[in-house]
Amino acid sequence: MLRLAIEGQGHTVIEARDQPDAVRTMQQSRPSLVLTDLRLPEGDGFGVLRAAKELDPQLPVIVMTAYGSIQDAVAAMKEGALDFLAKPVDPDHLLLMVERALAQRRLLTEYILLKEELATRRGAPLIIGEAPSLKNVISALQRAAGTDATVLLEGESGTGKELFARALHALSERSDGPFVAINCAAIPDNLLETELFGHEKGAFTGAVARKPGKFELAHRGTLFLDEIGDLPIGLQAKILRALEERRFERVGGTSSLQVDVRIVAATNKGLRMAVAAKQFREDLYFRLSVFPITIPPLRERKDDIPILARHFVERFCRDLNKKVATLAPGAIEELQRYGWPGNVRELQNCMERSVILADTDTIHARHLNLALHAPLQPVEAPNPWTSFDFSGSLADVGRRAQLEAERRKITQTLQETAGNKMRAAETLGVSYKAFLMKMRECGIE
Repeated sequence: MLRLAIEGQGHTVIEARDQPDAVRTMQQSRPSLVLTDLRLPEGDGFGVLRAAKELDPQLPVIVMTAYGSIQDAVAAMKEGALDFLAKPVDPDHLLLMVERALAQRRLLTEYILLKEELATRRGAPLIIGEAPSLKNVISALQRAAGTDATVLLEGESGTGKELFARALHALSERSDGPFVAINCAAIPDNLLETELFGHEKGAFTGAVARKPGKFELAHRGTLFLDEIGDLPIGLQAKILRALEERRFERVGGTSSLQVDVRIVAATNKGLRMAVAAKQFREDLYFRLSVFPITIPPLRERKDDIPILARHFVERFCRDLNKKVATLAPGAIEELQRYGWPGNVRELQNCMERSVILADTDTIHARHLNLALHAPLQPVEAPNPWTSFDFSGSLADVGRRAQLEAERRKITQTLQETAGNKMRAAETLGVSYKAFLMKMRECGIE
């Protein structure tokens, strides 16, 4: 009767017959709410309550009890139960309590996300432009939004990959769920795993309380993994498992957690080249690039530059309480001649600076200061072969060249792994014993 009443309100109900069954079910399905009787065929509601709080301290639990055992219900609330129902249960009262519990759960998740992102989120930005290449990207986003396929956004730095990821989320059926973003390049390697998967209390020094990770916070929503190409090689296997099974363990935890998330990844690096160089797992690359979308750089959308520039000028004039300025023809020509290595982000910064510098209601080319930001001319790299020993036969030269290349690669890998020989061997795809032999052969201490 309770299941039918709750399902009638559009919720999904998973039943368990006793405490052991309930514990297994909670670990596998990660419910949003637990409703339990205090008396069960095996175990009791107190055991279910403790298991729920062990799984997630914020998981709301409602207990049911006979009218004569209200003191038990009060004891359960002292242990963390949200509320209690006296039997016989009034279905209308139950449904009201369920909706209130779920609303509190949603508010808590939104509070955690907003607290972390308030400094960077100033509202959902618009996708502005009329270039055919941009329209192709928007069309691809619309097609991908109708599925739960993993999307890989590729493009140079500053092209707006997070903007497109947010647009994809807004167009999808998960738009009512959370959008959780994490920059894999901005967090130290030793902290990234806990940021992604969370940690248990006491998992390491300083872990004074359990912390949910980004995968948990994105439950029933979208997880955006920015700069996925900078993901440490040792963490890639765990990410792969989480992508394939939507299952993971918190750092320091033993129970496996199941989540329902849609993955969107982004990179400004060539992942194919990283795979060829053994710096990125091939199986993870194929798992991420189910639906790849390439975002064009600004220099390939020159007709969009004046449109974007005017949009930024209007915005910054409003922010600075200045009269909306116009762009002089010379300024527009200068904007379209420039190469924009920083893409839309660089253009936005340029227009903000121009609005501040403009002493009239017209922005001229002199206000742009683009000459100060022209890309530096590349410095010719030294030729590594000028001091190479080419004496002897072709076979002798080949052996010396191979040995020198291996020596440089091993040295570079040891630097990247902070001298950890085991990790360096794993990165290079050789056994630890073979790695030590190769170090001796190359004369590396």
